Amino acid sequence: MTMLRRTLTGLLFATTAVAGLHQPAAAQTGRTAPRAGPVEEIVVTARRREESLQDVPVSVSAFTGETLDLRGVPDITGLQRTTPNMTLQVARGSNSTLIAFIRGVGQQDPLWGFEPGVGLYVDDVYVARPQGAVLDIFDIERIEVLRGPQGTLYGRNTIGGAVKYVTRRIGNESELRLKTNIGTDGQRDLIVSGGLPLVENKLSIGGAFALYTRDGYGENLFSGADHYDKDVGAGRLALELTPTETTFFRLSYDRTEDGSNAKHGHRLTPLPGGSAPVLDDVFDTRAGAGDDNSVKNDGLSLLGEWQATDTITLKSITAYRQGDTDTLIDFDSTPGPILDVPAFYKDDQFSQELQLLYQGAGWQGVFGLYYLDANASGAFDTVLGNLGLTILTAGEVKTESYAAFADVSFDLTDQLSASVGLRYTLDEKEGTVFRANYAGIRSPEFGGIAQPPALIRTDYTNDRDFDEFTPRFSLTWQPTADLTAYASYSRGFKSGGFDMRGDAVLTPNTVNGYDPETVDSYEIGLKGQYFERLTLNLAGFYSKYDGQQITTQVPATSGIASFVDNVGSSEIYGFEAEGNLSVTDALSASFVLGYTHAEFDEFLTYDITTGQFVDVSDQRVFQNTPEWNAAVILTYLHDMGERGSLTFSGSAAFRDDASMFEIPSPLLDQDAYTLFDASIVWTSDDERWRVGLHGRNLTDKEYKVGGYSFPGALYGDSITAFYGPPRTITGTVEVRF
Repeated sequence: MTMLRRTLTGLLFATTAVAGLHQPAAAQTGRTAPRAGPVEEIVVTARRREESLQDVPVSVSAFTGETLDLRGVPDITGLQRTTPNMTLQVARGSNSTLIAFIRGVGQQDPLWGFEPGVGLYVDDVYVARPQGAVLDIFDIERIEVLRGPQGTLYGRNTIGGAVKYVTRRIGNESELRLKTNIGTDGQRDLIVSGGLPLVENKLSIGGAFALYTRDGYGENLFSGADHYDKDVGAGRLALELTPTETTFFRLSYDRTEDGSNAKHGHRLTPLPGGSAPVLDDVFDTRAGAGDDNSVKNDGLSLLGEWQATDTITLKSITAYRQGDTDTLIDFDSTPGPILDVPAFYKDDQFSQELQLLYQGAGWQGVFGLYYLDANASGAFDTVLGNLGLTILTAGEVKTESYAAFADVSFDLTDQLSASVGLRYTLDEKEGTVFRANYAGIRSPEFGGIAQPPALIRTDYTNDRDFDEFTPRFSLTWQPTADLTAYASYSRGFKSGGFDMRGDAVLTPNTVNGYDPETVDSYEIGLKGQYFERLTLNLAGFYSKYDGQQITTQVPATSGIASFVDNVGSSEIYGFEAEGNLSVTDALSASFVLGYTHAEFDEFLTYDITTGQFVDVSDQRVFQNTPEWNAAVILTYLHDMGERGSLTFSGSAAFRDDASMFEIPSPLLDQDAYTLFDASIVWTSDDERWRVGLHGRNLTDKEYKVGGYSFPGALYGDSITAFYGPPRTITGTVEVRF
């Protein structure tokens, strides 16, 4: 972190000096001034080509960078409050690992080798691993949330949907933006961004750099360290080249370093014997496993675009990403090593995508080829202090993925159009898993005594191929320019793999891996704009979910048994509504409503005592899937003429009861709750200055976002929970040159 801080500080002074020589007029600052009145058009790329949000036949939410800035949204998990039927949270026991669910489909387990069910894309580059994926919001153009399977255009692992994080392009004007945030719990942030043309209309360089620091919401009462603190440095640097009017290249590099302390859970039950009672503050812990934690991610990408003709554009996206994580979780959250897990992860990925976009009279389409070469590896100890035993788990998954896809839209009449898409995906995977028992506390891999394993539980390398066709069909009817109705079918696919925790002693079939899962989804929608002041988007959906991959961990006499089942089938249906009303030229109201009914038809799980699969569908529920969620946001703009403008916004976000796991846990599951946020922002008349005050979770509501459940005296009756941020107040000052 020290090296990154020095680099960012040097760049800050250098950029400030350059900006002093290249200060454009205030009108060229590039800020979109806050405004109300008639609803503005938002352009999205949900179908890999630019379209109006109101015209695209996909259930998609779009948030501009300006909107998120005025609301004081700190990172992408804040989108959960104002997006229907979505869970987007920090993973249990982590500071920057992302957990995402849309319409009941996702993946809570962030262990290497497991694939997400909601794809994350940064400037159209797929981010394969969730570590470090809780992206802070700075210097962005917009974020799009695509709901439902996106398997045709976005491929494998988007069976629930996709989140697209789109950064700002540099352009051809000099600009420097400085922003600082000061808030509760010692929050101190610095964000610097800008751009500089090196050759007029030909070559520009720009970037954004941020330092985020915050004391802990709580304290580790055993070590004295901050708990739930933040120590993150992030930066992006880009070079844009426009050699001709028809060609464009963008070379981008980004890096994030998270040195925040390890996050341990809050015990919901006292330690048997009473030596560790339940603490009063949910953000406090008494964990003795340690506080060290480090997550480092970086990536390099090259975008090339060539407008070959008036109707044909060719695009290439080449990218490489890598990540390293060293962390630990004290599952029992006590000073003793009852259930401690030190771990490290390493991953890298190379991807190449080629696209041909056609935009002609009567029909449009995108055709593409995709290749991914990814490696994910890691190791962790499961320290069972009451047994004097440590189980080492280590392994690697190598993935090569190939895909070809096409999606074509064509007009049937002046008002009726159709879209047909198809993707073929082939995944080649090789998994290596090693699991062994060692006597004592910690294995040799994590600093324990050098010794041979007492028992090798798993030791294999195997490979499997998975392939699937994922079609999409839609019909769109536009009776007027302001009304769009559509019906669609889409199929999503997530490939199978190998369980990195698999125990071949307890579950011998683990060496064969697990199978893919698929989602077939049907959707109808209506998007309308009325009287130039109201937009109302409605969608209803029905999904058939087959082969769902469920990770199960259960206590066993020899430790903890883990296995992945393709549990069977389920049905999911629901609806979504999003609207925005400009009540007056100064006052606007937005609302969000989501409903999801998700139920297992069959849930076959492996019983380690009998060695048989049993159907327990009547005892299981969907995790991270509240039945209802809703939000209301009010925004008022007060124009003060030459003294600038004031923007007031307030919101209430409701989230229904939700279960942390498929097996309900009364102690761990979260009851329904509502979060209230408010902001007031002043923007100068020349749009150069902006000062804001943002309050989030104003009622200081305690709510769980994750947890672990290991009952029983052997595991210290360890039922622990992790919580969302408490009430925070943040003041912001931004200046643009």
